[in-house]
Amino acid sequence: MTGIQRKAIRLTSDAMVRTGPLFPDRSLPVVMEPTDIDVDLPNWAAANGSFIESQLGRYGAILFRGFHVETTGDFQRLVQSAAGEPMRYSERTSPRTQVAERIYTSTDYPPEESIFPHNEHSYARVFPLKLFFFAEVPPVEGGRTPIGDTRRVLARIDPEIRQRFVEKGWMYVRNFGTGLGLSWQTVFQTADKSMVQEYCRSADIESEWKQDDQLRTRQVRPAIAHHPKTGEPVWFNHIAFFHISTLPQGIRDSLRSEYSESDLPNNTYYGDGSRIEDSVMEHVRQAYLDEAVSFAWRQGDVLLVDNMLTFHSRTAFSGERRILVAMAEPHARS
Repeated sequence: MTGIQRKAIRLTSDAMVRTGPLFPDRSLPVVMEPTDIDVDLPNWAAANGSFIESQLGRYGAILFRGFHVETTGDFQRLVQSAAGEPMRYSERTSPRTQVAERIYTSTDYPPEESIFPHNEHSYARVFPLKLFFFAEVPPVEGGRTPIGDTRRVLARIDPEIRQRFVEKGWMYVRNFGTGLGLSWQTVFQTADKSMVQEYCRSADIESEWKQDDQLRTRQVRPAIAHHPKTGEPVWFNHIAFFHISTLPQGIRDSLRSEYSESDLPNNTYYGDGSRIEDSVMEHVRQAYLDEAVSFAWRQGDVLLVDNMLTFHSRTAFSGERRILVAMAEPHARS
């Protein structure tokens, strides 16, 4: 988006940080910038936690811009001061590289691939409430991280479709050992089958061992969740993200020619296992796209996202790009 005019800003109570919207026609992200070049963001965040929480609950995403966050260590210190110890990346679905203790690359997918909007770990029993993204090396071209309000996505879903998912939930089916995607050893961080089965039992995942050490898992989750702090209903799931129809046509056709539907590396269904109609999937995907906003990363930017209130994604890019991510504040489904 170009030609954007910033609205009037206001100072926080300590007059060290100013706050204002990035886009005049969208509520997120709200931008926080220092009024004094010597503001230490981790220290300021630790002292202004209530203010940050109130802004995050209202807008869903905060862009910290213009602070001296330059290294992985700076980023770690900010995460710990704002949200405590970050989470380990468990029950993995995306290839990532750990660059420091519980700090990862946002994804190692090829740069020419875009990543569809989603909420981190919405398929899991335990997921992070907060995500932190750090632009250590911003891309020169592309590589944006579009975000959007899941409250507004929910409002865009047709009431009849919404009710269908309320009644049935959704199912995520995953096949390991197909030659595509992460291995079950990588996903569960163990080569011990008994430990995988124990994890699945504790995480409400149905597991089925097949021949040649292949594994199939199924997990049924609600499509709509209520935020534990605000109480608001949100569209919180990976229904569109993992559905085969969301893939590019060529990849989709190739997978369907090589695998039966039950053996696809990833796919989603209604919670009773029945197929989701193509028209429903297209409607859901469009709801995300209609709410997405994006901005060009600047070096040192930190984006704090409420993982339930805000989805995130990635556009394709060229050249170097290094966006780091940390997950924090684990929340377990009731």
